[in-house]
Amino acid sequence: MTNSPYDRDLERNPANFQPLTPITFLERAAAVFPERIAIAHGQLRRNYRDFYARSLRLASALEKAGLGRGDTVSVMLANTPAMLECHYAVPMMGAVLNTLNTRLDASILAFTLDHAETKALIVDREFSDVIRNALSLAKAKPVIIDYSDPEYDGPPGERLGCVEYEDFLRSGDDDYQWSPPGDEWDAISLNYTSGTTGDPKGVVYHHRGAYLTALGNVLTGDMGRHPVYLWTLPMFHCNGWCFPWSISVNAGTHVCLRQVRAGQIYELMAEHGVSHLCGAPIVMSTLLNATESEKKPLTRTARFFTAAAPPPQAVLAGMKAAGFEVTHLYGLTETYGPAAVNEWHDDWDSLDSGAQAQMKARQGVRYLVLENLDVIDPDSMQPVPRDGATMGEVMFRGNVVMKGYLKNKSASEKAFHGGWFHS
Repeated sequence: MTNSPYDRDLERNPANFQPLTPITFLERAAAVFPERIAIAHGQLRRNYRDFYARSLRLASALEKAGLGRGDTVSVMLANTPAMLECHYAVPMMGAVLNTLNTRLDASILAFTLDHAETKALIVDREFSDVIRNALSLAKAKPVIIDYSDPEYDGPPGERLGCVEYEDFLRSGDDDYQWSPPGDEWDAISLNYTSGTTGDPKGVVYHHRGAYLTALGNVLTGDMGRHPVYLWTLPMFHCNGWCFPWSISVNAGTHVCLRQVRAGQIYELMAEHGVSHLCGAPIVMSTLLNATESEKKPLTRTARFFTAAAPPPQAVLAGMKAAGFEVTHLYGLTETYGPAAVNEWHDDWDSLDSGAQAQMKARQGVRYLVLENLDVIDPDSMQPVPRDGATMGEVMFRGNVVMKGYLKNKSASEKAFHGGWFHS
């Protein structure tokens, strides 16, 4: 302890220090812009007042069902209003949200439910068959809530639980008082890696990291007043790169989308004036390969965030010609999704389209909310020369790196060796 006057009689207290949590973004949006449309899904238009109220009721209903701080709520949902409500309601009552990958098979899902010690499970009836099989393999016996999406146009699966989602919401209290996390280091969500080299690992996010990444998305994406965001990215993937929380920052509109289909994407973009969307390069190819009858003229330039493999130059050039402004991101589950970005320089605007596409394909510098990013020799733990030839490992350090792997101390220690996250 130093003898500085700045270290005396200036303690933290509730007036000057509150744990960061992205839940406050929705609370503020509902108070400041209650009538603004928060969610569009088919014919549904839900404003921020109702979005917040429904999230409160869901949080209350989960608490009444016996769940509490640190319990896991797993959800098997498409990009629907219910998925958005879960991103706020589950952490509102201190539980941890686990979004299940809707493309996985029953055995991996059973492992996940058991490893996460799932206490409640919300299931879109499109996925009831695979979840029924997973539950038959799993030891976990969660409370099951069935969700029926009116926009689902396939055959409805069987009900697995004893209560429908809307009925479950009605069991919650309208005047529920949610509590911020006791510590911003508290877990907010649990995301599992693919498990391609063994059992999937449970990546734990905290409230602070989710809050910062959500703001980082807003700043990186130049998401000004009331953005309109189209859900081409699965929300089960790294909590949709934290965009379920980002869009509330400036009271934007979530345009829900169950499946990535070129015709429907163009229709929704034209109808809603979409300003932002995300996805892998395959989504860009889907848009560019749409038939002329499927394509619709865009009412504004749409910012498209892409990650994974560098997009081919032809795809990037085609997207620009089609009215999209592409930004290349890089990250992984353990960094809340995007943690590096191709930060565009104004003098690159003078390059021809091919040269611009070549620059856009490159990655990347650290996200604004990431403290450090480097390419390091994993043996010496020293940065490699920046000569474009020397190989090393991409490593991250900062507040948007996971807490660690759930119930896997050895994997966490290995990942954090030397004070860096080893990608």
